[in-house]
Amino acid sequence: MRKPLIVGIDGSDSSLAALDWALAEAARHGVPVKLVHGSLWEHYERAVPDFGSEPPAEHLLAEHVVASAAQRADKAALGVEVSTALAPAAPADALLRECADAFAVVVGTRGRGGITGMLLGSTSLQVAAHATCPVVVVRGAQANVRGELSSVTVGVDPDGGSEAAAAFAAREAHVREAELLAVGAWRRPARELGTGHLTGDASDPHRHDAERALGDALLSVAHDYPKVTVRRETVEGRARDALLDASARSDLLVVGAHRRHGNVGMQLGAVNHAVLHHSACPVAVVPQES
Repeated sequence: MRKPLIVGIDGSDSSLAALDWALAEAARHGVPVKLVHGSLWEHYERAVPDFGSEPPAEHLLAEHVVASAAQRADKAALGVEVSTALAPAAPADALLRECADAFAVVVGTRGRGGITGMLLGSTSLQVAAHATCPVVVVRGAQANVRGELSSVTVGVDPDGGSEAAAAFAAREAHVREAELLAVGAWRRPARELGTGHLTGDASDPHRHDAERALGDALLSVAHDYPKVTVRRETVEGRARDALLDASARSDLLVVGAHRRHGNVGMQLGAVNHAVLHHSACPVAVVPQES
């Protein structure tokens, strides 16, 4: 049974952009799409006196959101199987409950209730931080969102543990017939500055570590996806800067996120936060057990 691509919908422009992106993604991979809307309408129903047989306004709004999204998906006519679910739960909780049996979860940057000026809504951030399956936050310029640049970028952690992200990125490059760019950033500790190593010196041990991490992460890519062109790039400087620069030239930016058992806090590092808030293209956060 094919796992569905889960899309968080709430009627906002951001969620509609996520829906359109997800439909194209599902068509590329041949998987179904499940539209999920989380609403606490049951909470409002219990809090408001029942004066008749009509459903409460919040429930009617939730049903309208789901029906409108399903109609939009049908009009796209991409041949994707679409189902819907209206969950009596907070949006983030509703999406996280779908993770166990999901191909991936796709969300927009901000919902209907988002605070103006926020770069990334709380629901998207919570899902990206806690999901046990890949999460894609759809953002960026239209050319990047539409996949017009034929390039997928993956960020590789010099400390290792990027295999899952690299495999996801390679699969995306394969179905898109795109180039895969693997980026590894490295920096010398302040105490080593001025010790004789020139910037960009190939003998620098920190650069060597970054190159080795790239090789380890990409070890199975050539075997599993032989037709994918892979380009490696080691950059001296901050990882966030290197990835944000690459995002402007990419259709998708893929980063890994270490999931630690028993940790209920936000499981996103500083680099992931930066790209989720500022990337010029959609961002996929791929969990890696540690």
